[in-house]
Amino acid sequence: MADDQVVLLDVLPSSFGMRVRIALAEKWIQYEYKEENLLEKSPLLLQMNPVHKMVPVLIHNGKPICESLNILLYIDEVWPHRKFRPLLPSDPYQRSQVRLWADFIDKKLLEGVLGDKLYYGGEKLGLLDVAFIPFYCWFYSYETCGGFSVEAECPKSVEWVRRCKDVESVSKSLVDPLFVFDYVLQLRKRAGLE
Repeated sequence: MADDQVVLLDVLPSSFGMRVRIALAEKWIQYEYKEENLLEKSPLLLQMNPVHKMVPVLIHNGKPICESLNILLYIDEVWPHRKFRPLLPSDPYQRSQVRLWADFIDKKLLEGVLGDKLYYGGEKLGLLDVAFIPFYCWFYSYETCGGFSVEAECPKSVEWVRRCKDVESVSKSLVDPLFVFDYVLQLRKRAGLE
């Protein structure tokens, strides 16, 4: 698939887009990044995601794949044997469990899911980790605007974040939390909350 054309429509502070960027980096997939303006959506975004009109959208050889978890599964199926191991386990039962937890993480975080494991995926970075780590970039904003401490509330998750940030594909794909905070302040100002 050396001739593949891969384009990612995204917004830099998007946790969902960061998921996709991490997965692409884990698989060493070259792609063209196109930054979107969500206030003035491009004709390409509207064409590629006419239902939700949201990022991220992965365009592979002209075909759009929408919704971040769906994109992660697609990446793992289309490029299963790249430099790193697959994001999903090979065992069908284990795959079903990972999909279940990935969906759960999208809906609600539980500190207990991590348990004593190094990563949500076990001993190595996997799909669950890729699905959750981008939210780290928003922790500072949650703490500052919400007046609480993520570390005090979720100490295991903070330790896990430190381990994930040691993985090159993760560290180079995450956005600086202060950049996200500035983005949040801009959104609050536009909404008249500042």
